[in-house]
Amino acid sequence: MIKKMGYQWQLRQLMAERQMFQTSDLVPLLAERGITLSREQVYRLVTQPPQRMSMDTLVALCDILQCTPDDLIKPEVVNAQVRKTADGDAAPLPVERRRTVIRRPGQS
Repeated sequence: MIKKMGYQWQLRQLMAERQMFQTSDLVPLLAERGITLSREQVYRLVTQPPQRMSMDTLVALCDILQCTPDDLIKPEVVNAQVRKTADGDAAPLPVERRRTVIRRPGQS
């Protein structure tokens, strides 16, 4: 059985806790740590969960916010467990089927 995993991206919340309410506040702080991102890239980083991110960027964010990667990324199970099939594809768990018995009135 395998689980489909996802995560919650906590960057915006951590910034707010540290009184950082503008995404552009991060641009110079990242630049001080050797990370050059445009304002648009930083906006996307703050407002959307990233699919890919360099370790350098992750470490810089942790340094800026005085946090750990565990504070930024909260893993979660996105759906129920699925069974892996012989061909390697994931298939949903089977539904238990029961035979239906139809009885006519007067039959037991």
